[in-house]
Amino acid sequence: MFNNIPPITRNIIIINIVVFILTFFVMPQLYISLSAYYPFSPNFKSWQIITHMFMHGGYIHIIFNMLTLYSFGPILEQALGEKKYLILYFVSGLGAFALFNIWNFVEIQQIVSELERINVNVSEVYTKANLSVFDYNPVAYIYNEKLLSLYLGLTTKMMGASGAIFGVVAAFATLYPDSKIMMMFIPIPIKVKYLMPIVIVVSIYLGVSGNGGGIAHLAHVGGALVGWILARIWKKHLYRFN
Repeated sequence: MFNNIPPITRNIIIINIVVFILTFFVMPQLYISLSAYYPFSPNFKSWQIITHMFMHGGYIHIIFNMLTLYSFGPILEQALGEKKYLILYFVSGLGAFALFNIWNFVEIQQIVSELERINVNVSEVYTKANLSVFDYNPVAYIYNEKLLSLYLGLTTKMMGASGAIFGVVAAFATLYPDSKIMMMFIPIPIKVKYLMPIVIVVSIYLGVSGNGGGIAHLAHVGGALVGWILARIWKKHLYRFN
């Protein structure tokens, strides 16, 4: 069955599984260098813009993502062709990274401004946030909630293929809006043109409100936005890809 999956989707799934096994069981120290961080964090490296798309935090995370990609990816790969499908996947992942960190920048700059107004030296936090140098306990900053928030903003990892996969799902919803799918907690089939806007609105709310439960909901929105834009551009010429 695995050999029947189109090559790009198949290879992306294989790479994700290999990286998961490598980082989970063989070289767990790679979690720091391959996951993505806030771009102005001392932990950020340029390659993380790509490598974070292949990192996952646990079994449920990678299984859910790969099943979703398996469900929607092959159809789009066959419809768009390998080149455009590859562009869709990775540019959606970049869009996820960009939107998530634009919001991070706004939040972190607000925290820094508030701390500087009360004459707190934030440079120490940036120094102590370097995970490759310090095995630091943020409990020291609990006396000041803003300091702790800044530290966590600089050290929290962003990982997963979800942003890229949201781009794939959004493109599918744009090209095939009347297709019906079933979700885990929805017992009846629902057209993707109705389901996708609901998912995006909920993701925006959770991402902006800070009630996301450790999930980068705005990254999902960024990936979906890119997928929607690309699908809208390509939709009028879809017949050329078949």
